[in-house]
Amino acid sequence: MMTENVKALIKYRMDQAEESLEAAKILLDKDLIRQCVNRAYYGMFYSVLALLAIGKKETSRHSGAISLFDKEFVKEGLFTKEFSRWLHEAFDLRQRSDYGPSFDLSREQAERTLQNAVMFVKGVKEVLTRKTNELNP
Repeated sequence: MMTENVKALIKYRMDQAEESLEAAKILLDKDLIRQCVNRAYYGMFYSVLALLAIGKKETSRHSGAISLFDKEFVKEGLFTKEFSRWLHEAFDLRQRSDYGPSFDLSREQAERTLQNAVMFVKGVKEVLTRKTNELNP
């Protein structure tokens, strides 16, 4: 059985994910490429935090969340390795563009990252719905 607190946390994290994706779309339309990739990645990150909430797992580090996603969800077959690749690529691009001294992103990289993020969050929603139904018959 999933508690109301866990349900609320999952909803909050998925709202954050959706808002981040919407922001990424707006930023791409304005040719703000770095910021688009940042928000697209955060859409994925927040949705991973929603997944982790099901098992009452937490981490304050991005690398920890990514590692747990791979271990708890990809390795267990809930997501394909493609989801892991999308998450790792988005994290790497975000890191390099946010913190690298001179790293240029192309519009194509931003578009691909955003497309992957949209598919990632959609896939997470599907798994969350299935898991929620299993835990609350």
